[in-house]
Amino acid sequence: MARYVKPTLDTKFHIDFDWWQQRRQNLRVYLYSHLCPECRVKYADSPPEEIDWVSPDTGEVRRVDILWHVIRTHCSQQPDYITDHTPLTAAVFRIFLANDNTPLTPAGLHQILGRKSPSLILRTIGGHQIYKGIRPVSTPVRRRAKKAA
Repeated sequence: MARYVKPTLDTKFHIDFDWWQQRRQNLRVYLYSHLCPECRVKYADSPPEEIDWVSPDTGEVRRVDILWHVIRTHCSQQPDYITDHTPLTAAVFRIFLANDNTPLTPAGLHQILGRKSPSLILRTIGGHQIYKGIRPVSTPVRRRAKKAA
């Protein structure tokens, strides 16, 4: 069983896609709920589709769901993508969608969000309850080398 390590204000978070798979939850359905009204109509009957996406920072080519891509390139640019009425966990999820799931600390999330304190963000996403796969970036556990006998 994994040991729980309490996150701090310096802990980086991201969307953990393994969380979605382990719970057999459909990420695509949840992504659809974050589309803007225009894209909801456009992609209402869209079958699952992946496209090649090239990272502007690294040049790496990855396969991504078209809904993820549309949210990043279109929906996140709309003025009502995140409003004062967007629940905090949904707003944080949308920030990660818009920034290609780049890990952020609660302070970084606060800077982008412009509301709620970093400590409130930490209390919301840093507890035992995992909201929509938003969790701390895991770091590899270092194992001590065994002493030679």
